[in-house]
Amino acid sequence: MSGYFSDVVALARKDVLLELRARDTLPAMLLFVASAFVIFHFALPTGTGELAGLGLLWVAIVFTALLGLSRAFVAEREQNVLDGLVLAPSDRSAIWLGKAIAVFAFLALAELAALPLFALFFSGLDGTTVAAVVLADVGICAVGVFLAAMSVATRARELLLPVLFLPLAIPVIVGGVGASVTGAPGRYLGFLALYDALFATICWASFEYVVTE
Repeated sequence: MSGYFSDVVALARKDVLLELRARDTLPAMLLFVASAFVIFHFALPTGTGELAGLGLLWVAIVFTALLGLSRAFVAEREQNVLDGLVLAPSDRSAIWLGKAIAVFAFLALAELAALPLFALFFSGLDGTTVAAVVLADVGICAVGVFLAAMSVATRARELLLPVLFLPLAIPVIVGGVGASVTGAPGRYLGFLALYDALFATICWASFEYVVTE
């Protein structure tokens, strides 16, 4: 088991170091989410309700995550090393977990810039919303990396990933908005936690079959 987690750490560290050198994914995510909030701020009429602002927060998070997920396997695809990762003497689910951790880190860094902007422009940011965002990020990264691996070998990968990912992100938006606007957010936070546990287990268990096809 220690060898498994060593593989996961090595794969996640590899992605983080590549990003620090290339600076491709994270700056794009930061620019996108910041621009989205600025556009929402000036496009919406004055006095727009808190509920609308929270809805826009979740839309921005989902599409920012999609931008990062679309580049999750770019390095492996361009350098033709995905086959090498698959043939490496380690559990193939470690590839999924390492990628998910790296994407989670990038998304969290983007949100560290995005959430203060949201609080500045729209208000309504509290601890419950932050907790919902963290839980949502886990599910988004777990499902998104799995789908990114499915679509990376196809010709229409840029189109296929959003088509597969966005329907599965609907429960995340429902749970996130519900936790932010209801007086009893525990039910929605529990829903997000259940989503994370269920889909992370499915993706972890079936990732080997995805990358070997």
